[in-house]
Amino acid sequence: MNQNCMITREAALEFGLSFQNTYTERPFRDQNWQVVRARENKKIFLWIYERNGYVNLNVKADPEWRDFWRSAYESVQAGYHQNKEHWNTIILNGTVPDKDIKRMISESYDLVTYSPTKKIYEAVKQIPKGCVATYGQVAEMAGNPRMSRAVGNALHKNPDPGHIPCYRVVNFRGELSGAFAFGGKDVQKKLLEADGIEVVNGTVDLKKYGLTQRDDKL
Repeated sequence: MNQNCMITREAALEFGLSFQNTYTERPFRDQNWQVVRARENKKIFLWIYERNGYVNLNVKADPEWRDFWRSAYESVQAGYHQNKEHWNTIILNGTVPDKDIKRMISESYDLVTYSPTKKIYEAVKQIPKGCVATYGQVAEMAGNPRMSRAVGNALHKNPDPGHIPCYRVVNFRGELSGAFAFGGKDVQKKLLEADGIEVVNGTVDLKKYGLTQRDDKL
């Protein structure tokens, strides 16, 4: 069993509740079933229950990705007791990496809330190597200059750091984020330096490396 895989009810619930304005409840008399809802519209994006000795998660899936996840992992199957066109079941048996479980939960949340999270991630993907952008710039690129805090929240739970380079985002002074956001002290610094960006006293020179100062603007 891969120790980097989410396998417990508690871990799944904690991640589900990390999204903004969410809450949990047990909607049935059978206390095995637990759900996480978006508070604004009360829609469920995560079902948690135990079946055949494993914790299972039901997540909503975009048709574009539904079959991809089912083909990628044997333990991702058509939604148990739900519409199989729109839901997948993830069996937490240690075979699906934590990052992909989180990505599927994140996608489910986006589908029921119309969250700007996906737009934020797409904006971050556009920051070229050798550049940094501020939280405010990313918010503007994602369509709402006022959601800088939402940018920070989204990046701190980045489900796919290999493809979403959140380390290229700094605050308006060019300062790096805290160690918690990247898994350890100096991790962001090392990733930026690997991109060819100089970091001095935990700060990047925005005049030199800031996105709007470069010829390769978005």
